[in-house]
Amino acid sequence: MTNKNKLTTIEVEDITVEKAIKKALAELNVEKQEVEIKVVKEEHRGLFGMEGKQLAKIKVTLKER
Repeated sequence: MTNKNKLTTIEVEDITVEKAIKKALAELNVEKQEVEIKVVKEEHRGLFGMEGKQLAKIKVTLKER
């Protein structure tokens, strides 16, 4: 028996928070208003402001329907 109210949560890393959010939404095949997003870790830029020194990490959970 499946539980329809079971929450689905994924963690995603990318070079920016915005890119991580887009990746998570695509993976879950949902719109932004259908999920709760928690930033676990902000990205840290490298030398001369280059992206990706340390990846951003987010946790995305589907809202109950």
